[in-house]
Amino acid sequence: MTRSRKILAWVVGGLVLLMALLLVIIAFFDWNRIKPPLNTKVSEELHRPFAINGNLTVVWKREIDEDGWRAWVPWPHVVAEDLSLGNPQWSKRPQMVSLKRVELRVSPLALLAQRVVIPRIDLTEPNADLQRLADGRANWTFTFDPKDPNAKPSSWVVDIGAIGFDKGHVTLDDQSLNTQLDLLIELLGKPIPFSEIVGDKAARKALEKGSAPQDYAFALKVKGQYHGQKLAGEGKVGGLLALQDATQPFPLQAQVKIADTRVELAGTLTDPLNLGALDLRLKLAGSSLGNLYPLTGVTLPASPPYATDGHLSAKLHEPDGATFRYEAFNGTIGGSDIHGNLAYVASQPRPTLSGALISNQLLFADLAPLIGADSNAKQKARGGESKQPADKVLPVEEFRTERWRDMDADVEFTGKRIVHSEKLPFTDLYTHLLLTDGQLSLEPLRFGMAGGKLDAQIRLNGRATPLEGRAKLTARGFKLKQLFPSFETMKTSFGELNGDADITGRGNSVAALLGSANGNLKMLINDGAISRELMELAGLNVGNYVVGKVFGDKDVKINCAAADFGIKSGLATSRLFVFDTENAIVYIDGTANMASEQLDLTITPESKGWRLISLRSPLYVRGKFIKPDAGVKGVPLMLRGAGMVALGVIAGPAAGLLALVAPSGGEPNQCAPLLERMKAGKAPKTVKG
Repeated sequence: MTRSRKILAWVVGGLVLLMALLLVIIAFFDWNRIKPPLNTKVSEELHRPFAINGNLTVVWKREIDEDGWRAWVPWPHVVAEDLSLGNPQWSKRPQMVSLKRVELRVSPLALLAQRVVIPRIDLTEPNADLQRLADGRANWTFTFDPKDPNAKPSSWVVDIGAIGFDKGHVTLDDQSLNTQLDLLIELLGKPIPFSEIVGDKAARKALEKGSAPQDYAFALKVKGQYHGQKLAGEGKVGGLLALQDATQPFPLQAQVKIADTRVELAGTLTDPLNLGALDLRLKLAGSSLGNLYPLTGVTLPASPPYATDGHLSAKLHEPDGATFRYEAFNGTIGGSDIHGNLAYVASQPRPTLSGALISNQLLFADLAPLIGADSNAKQKARGGESKQPADKVLPVEEFRTERWRDMDADVEFTGKRIVHSEKLPFTDLYTHLLLTDGQLSLEPLRFGMAGGKLDAQIRLNGRATPLEGRAKLTARGFKLKQLFPSFETMKTSFGELNGDADITGRGNSVAALLGSANGNLKMLINDGAISRELMELAGLNVGNYVVGKVFGDKDVKINCAAADFGIKSGLATSRLFVFDTENAIVYIDGTANMASEQLDLTITPESKGWRLISLRSPLYVRGKFIKPDAGVKGVPLMLRGAGMVALGVIAGPAAGLLALVAPSGGEPNQCAPLLERMKAGKAPKTVKG
């Protein structure tokens, strides 16, 4: 053997001996010796006490790869017992986390690329006490202060694949959210298959997507309060939290009650490290949709009791913001059914809610809470704060405009069939709701009613203080025989109701808006009938009295009824309000004060024939909207029509109302000649006896 070969052999042998010696040292090294410096170093880096109080061991094992082959380089398997992590100095509580045991393994080759790859960490009996103060400081947020302020961030990357755990206890005290929770995690007696909780259909669908959800392994119990509202619930979860592998979704199942809101969910969470995706069946129920705002931040209207059942999916790292979709849901709101799809995007500068909703059978009464027009008892049941005064008709409950700027919305709603009553036959509804930076519009808001259409454009500016509102309404083609289907005399009528309104106002409730309103209201009815029976049918007791005084108990044919009101500062004043019947011309003038809800009307009939009307004095209607009084004025009847013509005050309103004249089922509209005469400054033809 040459000298050089001898030297090479000694070098190789020395290296082999050194490696063997190193492996022996590592294998038999007492790792507990490094605990003191390790605890000190971690405590310094985290700025809080850290300690491995129990045994620390490292065992080297060769890993088996996905193909079943053993890796050539052994991996260190680290086991640490009795760990504790303290709180930052500002916390009054000594300890944040304690663990009975932690076990993990690390890829040695990845360390060469400055990556700490930990395929899995197993936690035994984790206990955590999480805390956040009102100023935003949280004990789960760690600060690292390098000694060199100009030092670059570390290039090392920690990559954790999955977390396994068993029974544990977690508490949360979040002052910024006014939330305190106590969560207990316990091992189930035996695992429950995923399909047994979510159903075979949902389980098959998960498998078709390439995922294999694990069984439910642990039971959860939670109690406390969320956003200041009492919370209690229970559920089940899996035992392995795959932080990155989408083929191992984490199963969730829970039933939670927060105040009067009930939440049920079952499904999976994928990529929980980044809250990557949710795929859940979600059921919601409660006394009012408006009560979801403090829980979710989603601005929804007040409503009767509701319940929904649908599919919730989420992608929390979309470019435009986290996206939640509640799809193919079915449910009820009050006595109405509801179906549809909604999407919520946490975009900037405001999140956006969009979608389309359909109700196949909509109870008209279920719309009342939208404007605060339901009863005090129902308002109280759904958590309403305002009280409707007993002597008020117009809703005083205020709109929650402070919530309108928290979210934008673009939602379509269709009510295919409206159930009301035969007294007021609405048939269907469509509206497109837009909410943009506190400005709400319903354009259009369209009702089908009595064979015609009521089209409205509603705009409410919630950015103004008080609220600014405008409503433009157009009523066309309401068939009188459909408006009053149970009134026998109207069944052969070809008459229609047409009208226009354009009103603006300021105020945070319907009562306040109308109480300050300015605008116009016009209405025209032709070829109808009127009687005390009709007034009783409509629930108009005062009208019943007036009709009885003027016409007695018989049905009276209406050739035309025309009304034109000017509205200023909430006071509606009649510019023209006349009924042309087969027996008489009836004039009504006066005011309706929507601010004080007071009526002050005078009804003056002029007979068309001898002794057809025995009334010798005009009538009055006065008092509160909710219960007005009617009676006979103590003055004789005057030639009302002639007086108005002399003043020339009816020509303008009559000309404006001519635009509402439309043919009635092919028959001539009898309002046209009446209005033409008034437009020309002539009184309707009457015969005085």
